Amino acid sequence: MTTREEVVRFLNEYLHSAEIADSSHNGLQVEGRSRVRKIVFGVSAGLELFKKAHAAGADMIIVHHGLLWGKEQALTGTFGRRAGFLLRHDISLLGYHLPLDKHPQIGHNALLLQKLGAQNVRPFGSYHGQDIGFCGEIKPAALSSAVRILEKFCGAKAFVLPFGPKKICTVGAVSGGGWSMIADAAAQKLDLFVTGSLDEPAQELCREGALNCAALGHYNSEKPGVWALMELVRERFNVQTQFIDIQNPI
Repeated sequence: MTTREEVVRFLNEYLHSAEIADSSHNGLQVEGRSRVRKIVFGVSAGLELFKKAHAAGADMIIVHHGLLWGKEQALTGTFGRRAGFLLRHDISLLGYHLPLDKHPQIGHNALLLQKLGAQNVRPFGSYHGQDIGFCGEIKPAALSSAVRILEKFCGAKAFVLPFGPKKICTVGAVSGGGWSMIADAAAQKLDLFVTGSLDEPAQELCREGALNCAALGHYNSEKPGVWALMELVRERFNVQTQFIDIQNPI
């Protein structure tokens, strides 16, 4: 039988969570029962995910966006209801934020580039002094073709800012809210920057930087790493696993 601590210890070590400065509390966030037979995976901690995980018989939930973001919080309101649900049903919650963004094998950004067949992949996108994304070279491809590959992979419709070359040879990826690194992508003369969500300045930054940008949505751009983490855990431990998709176009 697999235990909670075995899973926590393995993932903390595999993802090097203790070595990565992050506003999120990475690792075990809510302690549930010690034995683990089924683990549900999701992108973001929320009551809808928790309810569906409980209905599916989960002993543990593992997400990218957890409940704890670097400060103490009263157990009231939305936060209290979320934490209370897990505690009442004895379900553990684990969250891995930047460790899952930047992992070179199973991280979102590495997988987005891998799906495009990128070579010479290297770290890219500095966030609080650490690179959390990747960039690399791909075989020349039309912008529309590269975007279709990403849309199919993430199950999402991309919002495209087509201000760069029509043929894509270099790509960078910083998932989630990485739009602020558009200037970095332009400075490195990348042909395509892949991210999650955009904000108002993005259009003119891309136009002035002669850069294409494909935004898959914060949520959808961060499904790949969760899927890969689920596969890793399933192969490592004698547990059932299930991904629950709380669909979110944002």
